[in-house]
Amino acid sequence: MKKNTLQIVLGILGVALFALGLYFVKTSHATEGLLLTLPYVCIGIGSGLFGQGVATVIERGVLKKHPELIKQKEIEVNDERNQQISNRAKAKAYDVMVFVFGAMMLALALMGVDLAVVLLVVFAYLFVVGSGIYYRVKFEKEL
Repeated sequence: MKKNTLQIVLGILGVALFALGLYFVKTSHATEGLLLTLPYVCIGIGSGLFGQGVATVIERGVLKKHPELIKQKEIEVNDERNQQISNRAKAKAYDVMVFVFGAMMLALALMGVDLAVVLLVVFAYLFVVGSGIYYRVKFEKEL
């Protein structure tokens, strides 16, 4: 029951962030820099939290009425084949993402975009690649 309460709280928090973002969009006219994008970030995060919270509550309500679906879902989640497919898809997506980030960094630099934006993308790229290296070393030690 605690998980359901958490999802409800996340849904309410999402609505609050969404409303706060809309309020700031309508009221603040002379903003610059980060304050210009903050309302839209609040709207996006609020929408995501609300959607995730409501979907989880609805899913739990449906699964509560149909216990056979709970067993089927547990089997699908714990199935080794599905886990391998998921892991392979993530690995391929990571491989593609490394090249996409590289091309995006190059394009932003050639377009003359503000240095702060280019550095933000570079740091995100280095974080992703660094975490990939970290987990590779970690998993090699385990095996």
